[in-house]
Amino acid sequence: MATAIPARYSPTLRRLHWLMAVLILAAYLLIEQRGLFPRGSGGRFAMMQGHFWVGIAIFLLAWWRLVARRRDGAPAVTPPLDRWSALGAKAIHVALYAFFIVMPLLGMATAWTDGKAVMLPFTDIALPALLAEDKDLAHQLEDLHGSIGEAFYWVIGLHVLAALYHHWVRRDDTLRRMR
Repeated sequence: MATAIPARYSPTLRRLHWLMAVLILAAYLLIEQRGLFPRGSGGRFAMMQGHFWVGIAIFLLAWWRLVARRRDGAPAVTPPLDRWSALGAKAIHVALYAFFIVMPLLGMATAWTDGKAVMLPFTDIALPALLAEDKDLAHQLEDLHGSIGEAFYWVIGLHVLAALYHHWVRRDDTLRRMR
């Protein structure tokens, strides 16, 4: 007896996808809008701490998503993609997952080497810093974190445009598999 191939991603993967999309938007908004508050102000501190914790949540959810993806698999695109399109899709997805894991690690390393505390929400308790303060390293990590973040505006935009292309031009089920 043949096992039916699901037409959509599992409910877990669909929920994680959209939750992470919202969290990534929140991470970008928090960091981009921190300038609304003067340096040293409570508002700016709250924006930075929010950015840190959204990043940590993305990091943790990425691992859950990888486990779920391995367990649940991915439904095939109908009609199937040509070899180059499939390769491009795989490359974008690998880049996205690398981003979900590397960026929070770079962010935490930046905060710790810059001497910034990452506070437990709604407490006065800081996570222990795993790296020593080193302002030169902090500036290098911050530049790298920022450059990758800016590059990922393009990768995320490409991901969204590809989904829309598949839905409206190619008329396959790529986007419908994730709703």
